[in-house]
Amino acid sequence: MNKQHKICIVGMGEFSDFFIPLFRDHPDVAEVSIADIMMDRCIAAGKKHGISRMFSSLEDFLLNGKDIDCVAIFTQRQLHGSMVIDCLKAGKHVYSAVPMATSEEDIAKIIELVKETRLTYMAGETCYYFPCAIFCREQYRKGTFGKFVYGEAQYYHDMATFYYAFAASGGKDWKRVAGIPPMYYGTHSTSMILSAIDEHVKKVSCMGYRDNHEDGVFGAGKNNWDNPFSNETALMEMSGGGIARINEFRRAGIPHKPSSYITCFYGDKCGYEGSVTQHVFIKGTASGVNDTRIDYVSDLLNTNTYTKLKNENAFDINTYPISEPAHRGFAPIHDVERLPLAFRSCPDTVHYNSHPFLVDDFMRAVVSGKLPPNNAWDSARYTLPGLAAHLSAMKGGIPMEVSDYGDAPADWEKLTFEKKDYYEILK
Repeated sequence: MNKQHKICIVGMGEFSDFFIPLFRDHPDVAEVSIADIMMDRCIAAGKKHGISRMFSSLEDFLLNGKDIDCVAIFTQRQLHGSMVIDCLKAGKHVYSAVPMATSEEDIAKIIELVKETRLTYMAGETCYYFPCAIFCREQYRKGTFGKFVYGEAQYYHDMATFYYAFAASGGKDWKRVAGIPPMYYGTHSTSMILSAIDEHVKKVSCMGYRDNHEDGVFGAGKNNWDNPFSNETALMEMSGGGIARINEFRRAGIPHKPSSYITCFYGDKCGYEGSVTQHVFIKGTASGVNDTRIDYVSDLLNTNTYTKLKNENAFDINTYPISEPAHRGFAPIHDVERLPLAFRSCPDTVHYNSHPFLVDDFMRAVVSGKLPPNNAWDSARYTLPGLAAHLSAMKGGIPMEVSDYGDAPADWEKLTFEKKDYYEILK
């Protein structure tokens, strides 16, 4: 297929470094340009990845990049909403790192613009492609789980481990944005549950841990949101009646493990349980078996990198933290054959090699005009519960109603992929 679309990647932080070569090598991309208000970052990224066209800001790109029809936003999380809106108004297809936005007003405006223009919007939700999420989604849609009754998902990102990342983009006032409410960045957790059951959150009750750490990131007057909580735990009522527990922790001394995962996912017929590299699928009489049956599906969900090293007895926990092979690279459940040839042998990287799937789904949606996964309507359902949850925590945990903007338009066809049933093959 001939390359035909041009894309500008905005924000030259650590994360965009993974994506520049993927967009550059995608068969539907003709040109990649980059933008950042810190031109030294642009120059360094351009030299590293062979990119010559640069812009000094998003505004510079919108003014002088009129021949570029796509944009990928990798800026600080509180900036996404307004930047997405500006790009949609300018007629650009938009890929944006999560969260979708940090206000309901911006979320509503993004949905309005996407519906009006039919431009592609896709949130870069890595956890949609995590092995545990894929497994639960596939088995739930087959009916194996029965009706969803309860699930747990979490995102554990210890603040002390990532001071450098906030400081790199926030300058001397980096703590002002590092203290963003944890639930504002809750889409990793909510997406893994919601993408499986195709429901939305109706109501949420949330409690927060009032942080008093010496780093002074959290507390009234210490950040842009007067947010006192480093950790937030929410109970969410689903539209189908099930319940989910969502944890968003920024003060948890467990850096060496996958940060996002589903702990458990139960239907009224069977359940999935996971912990780092241990994954089981449990069935009982409700699912038609005579006695409890436990399928060990770790070999299906663990990365090929982890399995190879484990089988070679190559682990030395003192020098090779378990989180590295546990979440680097593809897992057998990943449908790698649906990716462009250039992506199938890409280097193993973090987030279970979800990045190639994100880039490919966005570009396929742009080319075809079909809705991608993590479209505006799905992304709103991932994001809005977190906004309501933080408000609940600030009010002492009182239940809060969660807004819902409905399903995507029925006449907008979604991307679909034929794939093998790897669980059946494994059995």
